[in-house]
Amino acid sequence: MSGALVAIVGRPNVGKSTLFNRLVGARKAIVEDNPGVTRDRLYGVAEWEGRQFLVVDTGGIDPSLDDGLPKHIRAQAEIAIEEADLILFVVDAIDGLCASDREIAELLRRSGRRILVVANKTESERREIDAQAAHELGLGELFPVSAAHGRRISELCDAILENLPEDAMPALEQAAPQGTRIAFMGRPNAGKSTLINALLREPRVIVDATAGTTRDAIDLPFEFNADEHVLIDTAGLRRKARVTAKVESLSAADALR
Repeated sequence: MSGALVAIVGRPNVGKSTLFNRLVGARKAIVEDNPGVTRDRLYGVAEWEGRQFLVVDTGGIDPSLDDGLPKHIRAQAEIAIEEADLILFVVDAIDGLCASDREIAELLRRSGRRILVVANKTESERREIDAQAAHELGLGELFPVSAAHGRRISELCDAILENLPEDAMPALEQAAPQGTRIAFMGRPNAGKSTLINALLREPRVIVDATAGTTRDAIDLPFEFNADEHVLIDTAGLRRKARVTAKVESLSAADALR
């Protein structure tokens, strides 16, 4: 994939995946009311006013945790930040700013990337007043939106186009991964993500000893002998009787889609 890239970044459970789905116009990322659902980088194509751009959803960054799975999630988010032409820094208008938001703000400031601050969960004019507190971050223009209800998303999309290089907007068919689609499926912890990383020769998807690390089905462009393919990493599948968590059920449905 090539073209202008917008990275969605923030702490866990601020609505990044809901915003991602809203921008790409599809329920591509799993959304659940628990922190830490998104883990790997998930790319999609957004279209607005006849122009297209790539969007990448990232896992929530928790600066207080620096080992194990949270460390891998942060590393994936930092790759997205490095790749991005523009960053949407998502904060929670209901909860207000916290120490994690401020630490992530410093990380983004050091990146040197263009940044728009998105105060999500702004469902009313009253919430817009609360959202103004995000100005204290001093990072960039503030957009109070509701990703879940689509409130003020059009204004955010206008600003995204204004902040992206016009000559880096690829045609839709060029932006999406092309080629034969190959899905990697199996039970949890069978090594699907490890195999994909070996084929790609890079740590593209998170590998961890924790069963169920992969959540979203992820499309990964892969070229072999000049032929284009799309490798699809999927969540591990178990018998229905053993599935108790809602997020695992959603991951399984995504894998089988």
